Amino acid sequence: MIEFATPPKSLCILRLSAIGDTCHVVPVIRTLQRHWPNTHLTWVIGQFEARLMQLLPGVEFITVDKRAGLGATRTLRHALRGRHFDVLLHLQLSLRASLVSALLPARVRLGFDRARARELQWLFTNARVAARRDEHVLDSFFGFLEALGISQRVLSWDLPLPQSAHDYAAALVPDEQPTLVVSPCSSHTARNWRADRYAAVIRHASERHGMRIILCGGPTARERALGAEIARHAGVPFHNQIGRDTLPQLLALLGRATALLTPDSGPAHMATMAGIPVVGLYAATRLQRSGPYLSRQWCVDRYEAAAQRFRGRSAAALPWAEKIEEPGVMDLIEVPDVLERLDALLRERAVPG
Repeated sequence: MIEFATPPKSLCILRLSAIGDTCHVVPVIRTLQRHWPNTHLTWVIGQFEARLMQLLPGVEFITVDKRAGLGATRTLRHALRGRHFDVLLHLQLSLRASLVSALLPARVRLGFDRARARELQWLFTNARVAARRDEHVLDSFFGFLEALGISQRVLSWDLPLPQSAHDYAAALVPDEQPTLVVSPCSSHTARNWRADRYAAVIRHASERHGMRIILCGGPTARERALGAEIARHAGVPFHNQIGRDTLPQLLALLGRATALLTPDSGPAHMATMAGIPVVGLYAATRLQRSGPYLSRQWCVDRYEAAAQRFRGRSAAALPWAEKIEEPGVMDLIEVPDVLERLDALLRERAVPG
């Protein structure tokens, strides 16, 4: 444990991406703000992720354009001229992030333990968290606070959203009708479920439970194509908002919804921020490592079956962070698996108290 006679004056968090992992940083910051209210907090973050996270009060944001190459390095060096931090929390296991960390002068440079410090992260730090195994990503982030002597956790994800975001959400969800938001695409194509299977769940949610259905997603051609294919199979009306919202608008929309259906993706963790349950689809990635933190009981987990089929070993024999992003891996999740979880979730929500 790193001991401080007084709380540090400045602390920098390095976590550039992705949107789901930056969601995990929010309760870490809320915990720091509770325990060290006078410490100046700086977050070095990717430009895209900052579109949402910059709404977090009490934090200085320095953005990095990850597409700009050496130009991003020059811009960051200029922004940090003359700066020095008491503590750096190096939360990202990538060589690119570690090269960025070299531009962040800090007395204490805290990184992962040697076993977890992949992509040479250990070369860029001078202190390490306690060695742990088989943790959720959020729990691994809280290990950094434990290394600083902070053991209590503040599990708060609240972000103050602009009125325009609330107005967008209210126009789509104007009443108490139960609403299922479907975010069908991950940034990793192999994690995506088939359109006809999404459509079957949408029909069930609409016809059996009377749910309003809203599709959401980014503006890429791949996401628009999947949305159109789902529409061809669905046979029931729904709102297709793919490519039509901002991150704050999506977060506001999730806050008015009943549940989210999605594979391993950023919106799964945004739903946790919004306080709604997630029916998550996990076969390519390990649910207990990267699933929605408060909704893992509602997810479909076929990672063990994927390990057996595509790796010839049990999940326990694979590295904790192993991804099984093979063609067809998500076909291990059947429609009845998802309907059972959705039905159970809705039954529980219907019980008074």
